[in-house]
Amino acid sequence: MAPEHDAEYTVTTDPARMDLAVIHGYLSGSSYWAIGRSLETVRKSIGNSLCFGVFSPAGEQVGFARVVTDRATFAWLCDVFVLEEHRGRGLSKRLTQAVVSHPDLAGIRRIVLATRDAHELYRRYGGFAELSRPGNWMERLCPS
Repeated sequence: MAPEHDAEYTVTTDPARMDLAVIHGYLSGSSYWAIGRSLETVRKSIGNSLCFGVFSPAGEQVGFARVVTDRATFAWLCDVFVLEEHRGRGLSKRLTQAVVSHPDLAGIRRIVLATRDAHELYRRYGGFAELSRPGNWMERLCPS
């Protein structure tokens, strides 16, 4: 995917640009969903997913999103963040739009995500809605 540009920031899926230290630092230390996640787990998850990075004008990674997908029938959007000092610039909106418009995800029937507090962002900029049949979904939780 070619990078998308605005006046200052870039969104790309180039795996060579993803900064493992920034991603792991945020996920394991600041997120509410991945506190304590190991560096090796983050490395493995990035290697097996379609990843999106947001980069500042100086080239520093300031945001991230990961999509777990077979690129045919199903996708799960997860590990989405923009570093606090870069929020308020519309980067979460751009990142969400980049994900849902990515050609590898075109035609996928179901993209899911879970969020504690960003429902309106995903509804408005990604076309997401609450599960139509939440009773059909199940999960298996294993101790970490």
